[in-house]
Formats: sequence, structure tokens, C-alpha cells
Amino acid sequence: MGRTQVKSLPVGAVDAPALASRNGHEAILRRQAAREPAARTYARALPIVPVRARGLTIEGADGRRYLDCLSGAGTLALGHNHPVVLEAIRKVLDSGAPLNALDLATPAKDAFLTELYRSLPPGLAGRARVRFCGPAGSEAVETAYALVRAATGRSGLLAFTGSGRGTTGTALSGTSADTRVARLPYPQDYRCPFGVGGERGADLAARWTESLLDDPGPGMPLPAGVIVEPVLNEGGVIPAPHSWLRRMRQLTADRSIPLIVDEIHTGVGRTGAFWAVEHSGVTPDVMVLSKAIGGSLPLAVVVYRDDLDIGEPGAPVGTFPGNQLAMAAGTATLAHVRENALAERAATLGKHMLGQLQNLASELECVGDVRGRGLMIGVELVDPQAERDSGFSDGPGAAEGGVAASVMPRSGRRPLPAAPELAAAVQQECLRRGLIVGLGGRHAGVVQLLPPLTLTDEQAAAVLDRLADAVRTAARCRGGGPAAAP
Repeated sequence: MGRTQVKSLPVGAVDAPALASRNGHEAILRRQAAREPAARTYARALPIVPVRARGLTIEGADGRRYLDCLSGAGTLALGHNHPVVLEAIRKVLDSGAPLNALDLATPAKDAFLTELYRSLPPGLAGRARVRFCGPAGSEAVETAYALVRAATGRSGLLAFTGSGRGTTGTALSGTSADTRVARLPYPQDYRCPFGVGGERGADLAARWTESLLDDPGPGMPLPAGVIVEPVLNEGGVIPAPHSWLRRMRQLTADRSIPLIVDEIHTGVGRTGAFWAVEHSGVTPDVMVLSKAIGGSLPLAVVVYRDDLDIGEPGAPVGTFPGNQLAMAAGTATLAHVRENALAERAATLGKHMLGQLQNLASELECVGDVRGRGLMIGVELVDPQAERDSGFSDGPGAAEGGVAASVMPRSGRRPLPAAPELAAAVQQECLRRGLIVGLGGRHAGVVQLLPPLTLTDEQAAAVLDRLADAVRTAARCRGGGPAAAP
């Protein structure tokens, strides 16, 4: 067959199919705005109507194409509609298997658990149990909390600033009468709560935790568990220092407190290891998993040491722990990541991308910090015109933990106030260039990149080019200031 000819339109003429497509796109967005609450999140910043998607690419109803570095908030480890995922789903559909089997044993569930056990950290895999729960990550956190509370006979949780789980109920909300949640400083370099960063900042954060755990007076009794994210995602893509995470493991083990690691965002190769705790050589007592383990479909589980398994007879298991399609898609995803060394690929490509973005930070003073691990990257945007304040005076809670800083952090660049308006402008400039990115962190001033692990070198270069151009344009339009000091 010959190549399809694209006819050129006279100046001023209207391409009827394209116009119809745009009109349909706009009508759908209008109906969404009229029918859904003002609390809509992604849709408010990303007025897109996806109709087709493959890998990194989304095509909207208006015919525009986008490079998707949001990846379903990290759910799409293999990108959109990966062939191995689609084939796994089709097999279940064609088999006549029940799509909901509650918590009954099924071939799809057995295959998923077999592949999951194959991937677990060795120290946990040999004595692990898996509890299925509701499909959201927050429900998995609540399930983990209920589990450690029953196992220890204690209540209360120790969590860290910037963590984003447990938004649906008692796990981290602190709204239940028997749920006392203490939040402690999460160590970081750019905005170190103690103003020092590096190993010294990590040591001070660990000492604070130790002091709280060992204070039987006005402090809190030993909690039922300590929950930590190896890389804060919603908190601004902040990797935990390896030494600090190992200290958390030692502190909790010495006091018989279950250590719960939230791998909802970081699991399945995202950070350059199959599970982010593996970077630090830490074996947790409990792992909370969701997002990528369902291969793009809703699925969440809690993996835990078998000695914590003191199931309560008659306890409800929920209605949707048996999503057969998600288990099949998850099995295919876990196996593909493992068999194709995609975690190692994420480590290599992520290191390259971080290096390129750090060059951008040296060029533009409005880029305060670039950080991440693997293909989980954050670019923190700041206001270079604001008064430089070593006390972090950029809004309520600026000195996290109540400690002001008077020392230059290890990064060598004094933290400036967050620039959420600039970050939002960068997100919109990215969208105009066909790039979808997320926002998070301090006052939503951090641009987040969560591309699929299947990202190619060419695609990575395109993402970096579009992002850099968007940052330069937004900074110019908003008076982004001079180039950063070397």
C-alpha cells in the first residue's frame, strides 16, 4: 500500500475532524468541571482527556501527544499498556475465571504470590506472610497498623515529616482515639531541620528519635510500630540517608518495635533496586506495597514477618482483596522487571538524568535542589529574589521540628523560600511542550519525575530538553533571577 497523503489546507481553512476532536475534548472537560468536586487534583492542573496510550506516550482527545512522566502517580512501572501486561489480562479474561474471588485461592493469586516472594529481600522472604487488603496504598497502611497493634498489644505510631500515607482513615491521621501519631524530623540536605545536612544531620535526626523512644515520662510510650518511606515522594522526593535508615532499623529492633517500610511509591525497581530498602541493606518487619505491584490496576498488600501473624478470628477481609486482573498484571510486571534488569537500568539512567538536571541547577538560581534515586527525581524550585534567610523563613513550619538553622547546609547553597507559583508555571510550560510532570514537596514547589522503567535514552533526552526549556521559560517570565553562583 502507498503512503497516506496528508492534504494541506488553505490558509484560514478549518480541519473539520481536528475541530470536532478539539470540541469533544473541551466538552468532556466542561462536564467534568460541572460534575466533579473542586477537590479534583491532577485534573485541575492537567486538562487532558487521554484516549490512547502506549509506553511513555499519551494521546489526548484533541490529538495532542504527551510524554507521561507522572506514570499514574508511579503505578505504571512498565508504562501504559505494555504488551506483557495486556497479554496477562487477556488470558484471565479469556479463561472464564472469576474477576472477583474475595480472598479465595486462585491460580492468578498463587502465581502473583510466587513471583512476589521471589522478589522480596532475602531476610524477609524466608519467613514472610502476605495480607491482601483494599486496593489503595492508604488502606494498606491502615492494615499494617492494625497488624502491629494486634501483635504488640500497643497503640500509636511513629512517623516522619513529609510522609503522605494514611489519608483515608486512622493509620496516620491521628483522628482515632487510640491512634497517637508522633511525627519526627526526616533527615535531608537542602532543608535539613537542624541546618547541617549530611551525616551530621542524619545523626541528629536519629538521636531525636532515640530520645523520644527512651523517654517514659512526658514523651510517648513505645509505639505499636515505626513507619518510614525510604524515599519521600509526596514530601518532595527526598531519599533517606542510608546510615539513618540503618539506625532506625537498629533502634526499633533493640526495643522490639516493628519497623514498617512504605514501598508504595518506591517498590518494583523505581529507585534502582527492586525495593528501596535494599540500598541501605535494611530488612524491615513489615512492607506496605501498592501502585506498581498491580501492573497498572488497583492492588495493595502488606508483607510481614510470620511471628507478627496473630490473625483475629472474624476480622473482616474486605470486598476487593481478590482482583484477579490486577494479580495477573502484577505478576507480569514483577517478572518483567526482574527478568530484564529494569531496576539496574533505572539506576543507570536515573544517575545520568540527575547529572543533567544538576547542570541546570548550576545555571539557574531558581533551581534550589535536584535529588532522587533511580527514576524517582525531584527538582525543587525556589524564589531567588527573596531575602536569603538561614533560618528557613519561608512559611509556617519552616524550621521543621522547631529548630532554626544558622549554618550553611552540606549542599553548599543556602535554602531559599519555596516557589509554588513558579513550580505550577513550570508544570504548565511542560504541558505546552507535551510533557506531563507532577508537583509535590514543600508548598508544592517540587517538580516530580516518575517515568516508566522502560524509558529509553532518546526519551530521557527529550524529557530533559522539554523540562529544561520549561524551567528557563517560566523563570524568565517570572523574573527568575541571575544564574546560580558556582
